[in-house]
Amino acid sequence: MIDEIRHLTDSYYTWLRDNTDLQAIDDFIEITTPFLDRHNDHMQIYAEATTGGYLLSDDGYTIADLEMCGCNLDSPKRQALLQTTLNGFGVRNTNDELQVTATPDDFAQKKHNLLQAMLAVNDLFYLASSTVASFFYEDVVAWLDAAEIRYSPRIKLTGKSGYDHHYDFVIPKSNKQPERVLMTINNPDRNAFQRVGWLWQDTQQTRPVDSHAFALLNDTQQVVSGNVITAFQNYGVRPVPWSERESVREELAA
Repeated sequence: MIDEIRHLTDSYYTWLRDNTDLQAIDDFIEITTPFLDRHNDHMQIYAEATTGGYLLSDDGYTIADLEMCGCNLDSPKRQALLQTTLNGFGVRNTNDELQVTATPDDFAQKKHNLLQAMLAVNDLFYLASSTVASFFYEDVVAWLDAAEIRYSPRIKLTGKSGYDHHYDFVIPKSNKQPERVLMTINNPDRNAFQRVGWLWQDTQQTRPVDSHAFALLNDTQQVVSGNVITAFQNYGVRPVPWSERESVREELAA
């Protein structure tokens, strides 16, 4: 099993390297990654040389795209949630541009953090305010609290690769259940299970052998397809549509 997972991890690194494109644009380097946004476009970030390092940025794309699609971030509640999300990745918001500062030593990790932050912000605010009463993450927190499920929020775990990965909730081991890691997926599509699958495959190798991963899938606005359910299962992550959350209440609370 270890050799199999090692091979899969190595394959991921190869795929990432072979599908990353660099292009010089004036004083910037445009980095096109193999990761897809919700429009199925390849995500791009920009690198600019600074004194002793680099400035990495999304060039304002993430927030501008959400606002163009009708999801305004001008309320104090949404601004606070945006800031909390970015803080978890060490990313700052400068005039609606997501940025990190990197050195040659931590460039890979900072690039990884910026991409994770872009995906997390996009997923967090995926639905416009006119169609949702509250954010999915907040709904999950309220349910966990009401169900008296103990948890630690916004936890950073280091994977076998050495990269840090951010998880929404970790439920510690009890005398009845092993450690449980929870991820909230507001837009459960192909890109989501690829991203979550990689995170868990990398993290699982550094966690207790009996740790379990759960993906809470928001199906309030759309039906989660059987293919998505199967894909999460193939990555070793247990998918739980939000409408079926009560089916795991006792298991998570134990």
